[in-house]
Amino acid sequence: MVSRETTPARTKSFVGSLLVATPTLQDPNFDRTVVIGVGHESDGVLGVVLNRATERKVVHYLDQWADLAGHPAVLFEGGPVQPDAAIGLGWRKADAPFNDAFRPVLGRLGTLDLARDPDEVAPLLEGMRVFTGYAGWAPGQLEDEIDAGAWMVFDALPADPFSTNPEELWAMVWKRQGGMLSAVAQFPADPVMN
Repeated sequence: MVSRETTPARTKSFVGSLLVATPTLQDPNFDRTVVIGVGHESDGVLGVVLNRATERKVVHYLDQWADLAGHPAVLFEGGPVQPDAAIGLGWRKADAPFNDAFRPVLGRLGTLDLARDPDEVAPLLEGMRVFTGYAGWAPGQLEDEIDAGAWMVFDALPADPFSTNPEELWAMVWKRQGGMLSAVAQFPADPVMN
């Protein structure tokens, strides 16, 4: 069983943590989403939604990165902020050296500088995903939403950002929490259908 994060939200960084939408979250931008925190600075928190694959293939938008994109090799909706911006999330090879094109998030997971030459970065990576847009919260905003019950904070597993079935990730994360929390995975997308 994966333990639920117990550190008080107001004193921790969300980088590398999963922010999982609860069924009570009313914002359609985040309905049943799993967000991984990739930045937490004085100006707020930045993350990308892991479970919103699009039909748009990476090769049609960032063809130079297409060979590194994991299955499914499509763009993911990273969030509602700056939807024209692209963020790369990569899995570094165990023996690969660090360089400034890769910013660690959690273990071997990190963000990628997509302005760099892919041939320079490719030897470092086992795979990657490309996200359009991101989720962003002003200082204290995410903590307030967590306190209101809109989000739960859980530990991320290495496979989460690269799930081959991203549409099932929300339920999978809830199920692995065990106990009463695992029951949330069965909550219908439309509560009227309950």
